[in-house]
Amino acid sequence: MQKSQIKMNNISMPLFSLNTIVIGSGAASLNAAVNLVENGQKDIAIVTDQWGGGTSNNTGSDKQTYYKLSLSGDLPDSPREMANDLYKGECMHGDIALCEAQNSMQAFFHLASLGVPFPHDRYGAYVGYKTDHDPMERATSAGPLTSNLMFKALAKDVENKGIKVFNHYEIIALLTDKTGEEKKVIGAIALDLMNLESENYGFVIFDATNVVLGTGGPAGIYKTSVYPESQIGSTGMAFEIGAIGNNLTESQYGLASTKFRWNLSGTYQQAIPRYVSTDQDGKDEQEFLNQYFPDMGKLATAIFLKGYQWPFDPRKVRNYGSSLIDILVYQETVLKGRRVFLDFQNNPTGAGILEDFSFDLLSGEAYSYLEKSGALFGIPIKRLAKMNQPAIDLYRASNIDISKEYLEIAVCAQHNNGGLKGNIWWESNIKHLFPVGEVNGTHGVYRPGGSALNSGQVGSLRAAKFISKLYTNEPISEENFLRATKDQIKTKFDFSKNIISEDKGDIQFLKTSREKIQERMSACGAHIRSKEKINEAVEQAWALYEKLQAEMKIPSVKNLPAAFKNLDLCLTHVLYLETIKEYLEKDGKSRGSYLVLDENGEVHSENLGEEWKFSLNADESFVEKNILEISLDDKGKILKKWIGVRPIPDEDTWFENVWNKFLKDEIIK
Repeated sequence: MQKSQIKMNNISMPLFSLNTIVIGSGAASLNAAVNLVENGQKDIAIVTDQWGGGTSNNTGSDKQTYYKLSLSGDLPDSPREMANDLYKGECMHGDIALCEAQNSMQAFFHLASLGVPFPHDRYGAYVGYKTDHDPMERATSAGPLTSNLMFKALAKDVENKGIKVFNHYEIIALLTDKTGEEKKVIGAIALDLMNLESENYGFVIFDATNVVLGTGGPAGIYKTSVYPESQIGSTGMAFEIGAIGNNLTESQYGLASTKFRWNLSGTYQQAIPRYVSTDQDGKDEQEFLNQYFPDMGKLATAIFLKGYQWPFDPRKVRNYGSSLIDILVYQETVLKGRRVFLDFQNNPTGAGILEDFSFDLLSGEAYSYLEKSGALFGIPIKRLAKMNQPAIDLYRASNIDISKEYLEIAVCAQHNNGGLKGNIWWESNIKHLFPVGEVNGTHGVYRPGGSALNSGQVGSLRAAKFISKLYTNEPISEENFLRATKDQIKTKFDFSKNIISEDKGDIQFLKTSREKIQERMSACGAHIRSKEKINEAVEQAWALYEKLQAEMKIPSVKNLPAAFKNLDLCLTHVLYLETIKEYLEKDGKSRGSYLVLDENGEVHSENLGEEWKFSLNADESFVEKNILEISLDDKGKILKKWIGVRPIPDEDTWFENVWNKFLKDEIIK
């Protein structure tokens, strides 16, 4: 890595030149970095606004899942079978599914070798269990903090390998060069957050042959979210340069605590807590679920099933299914303006409407699970302690004692299944740009729980292999770099200079514009969607983006990172809403983790009002067989293209043929 200085309007800015910058410090980014070094590419650096601030280090669930090929037991499994199950989740390209399956063992054992404590027996079998959308027992877990343990192990390896880390540097733009129709990334602009008040506003320039983008999902576009508050996302800067997004309609939503952001899946629900709602002052307590279930058996079983059917799923509303609970929580919190809590201190009661809770009323599946777990006794907190004491300890570590207090909840945005397009080496349509982790939209509509962790490790592994094999050249010369990027850098610097105004700066506008983005997405782009609302939402989103560009003023340079982040989030939510609009215009209906209200649909629960009618897509419908790709052209115009879902490729696995290609160096291309 070389360091020099460049001048823009007679103002000096640091320039770092190197082969690869890795943006972000989550598990996917760190894995890309360590694999680059292991594959021989050492001229790299990690650039992050906050070391360990992303989702990997700050999130989890009752038993956070990592999904990979089965490695124990007597059930036969194969990469092809796993790829088939990923592919059957709809709108996932078959070649990507095969890559995620085929490389899952290598990625998994890499983590195990770094010390992530995945459980195994004395014979060395890494045992597994079934997760949602999983027909096998491919899931494993290192506990509630699996991704945190992954981060720590990878972070230690980054340190051991001496990889340079630029901490407190926020990337605000990607720099590109274009030859003919081909555009490639050649660097980035960062703000040095510790030097914002310098003459150059903290501008730092990176001249890089490759950019690995691991900035996570666009958490900052949602108001009701279980993403950690430190996770915001930076997808907008990729959209700004023309990177294609795909499957942006597909995100996951589910029940989570709001005071301390945490997914309430697994044993939190299998312990069968009591659901209550109150007014905003905590009064007028009601067990609101009782009004919508015919008997306590179906109600308690639905709560139990919410554990491993955690993501909201419109297919699981009918017949008093577990996702009816999500609708009822949304109805209480959003439509009625009340608050909803889980009570682990008491069993559900019928409150004079249904009979009180009894184990004998549970379905056979729920009863058997609790019986095998030795938890057919007592109150929810006792059952939870028996099945998963760390789930209780986790809240205590955040000063919440669920053995003594209610736990406030909501239906929250949790994970983006869509994102930026990548090929089988995770390279974007923008050459030399590699989105890895949640920012890469490899997942389809329904994904097995824990597959995101596998995808992030596999994708970053493959990106590192590709870069280390084919993109090893040094960054372009300073002269050629500036020739290609000076106008891009000047535009960002001039914008910064023009919006800083001590007299006209409006910090309130900065705050309210972020709130409008989040409120709009939670109202129109989350798990409850409506054709009637989407057109207006898209118009308002574009209007806000244009207003931010033309009118935003900030009182201090200290507000500059927030200003650029607002622009990034605003553009991101524009493209997400445009995608939802296009999907609905193609007669897309309820699927995945969202419900599309439809007055011509079906009533799926007799106790819900007519306003809750909806329909599911037919198996052979257009939107089930095609994926929407969306991007911006060089003039900022929206481009939309539907492409067919690619099938799983037929591999030539004859040993001599593969060996021959391997010896001729024809594998990575």
